[in-house]
Amino acid sequence: MTYGPARALPGDQIRITTNPDTEPFWQAAKEGKLTACKCGDCGHFRMPPTAVCPECGSRAKEWPALPGTGTVFSYAICNKNPKNGEDYVYVPVVVDLDGAPGARLNANVSGCDAEDVHIGMKVTVDWTPIQDDWVLPNFKKA
Repeated sequence: MTYGPARALPGDQIRITTNPDTEPFWQAAKEGKLTACKCGDCGHFRMPPTAVCPECGSRAKEWPALPGTGTVFSYAICNKNPKNGEDYVYVPVVVDLDGAPGARLNANVSGCDAEDVHIGMKVTVDWTPIQDDWVLPNFKKA
């Protein structure tokens, strides 16, 4: 089956909520910077961010800047908009983030045909404006 171009979900349909553990990630995204939560004591990366490091139990956090690249770990091809059921091709992906060993981010991929997405594909961050003046990191084929 041929799906055609993969697109990010429309930003006007996406709303996020933040909390003290996720706010630094979203603030960095507003500035066009990709980051991931890193334990300030043992150095373990974790996404999504949590209050406590699952490796050592520390509450210390760091938010290093990442290169904005990664590798597709998993994906699915979807052909219906989840908000309204209209025909709409998008490809949710799980991306292994370069510069943050063990950290993965859920996003959409665009910039290629949906059927060209594959495990191991190199991607680069692509920012999508969403509701309430936030910005969502998605990815495009590198």
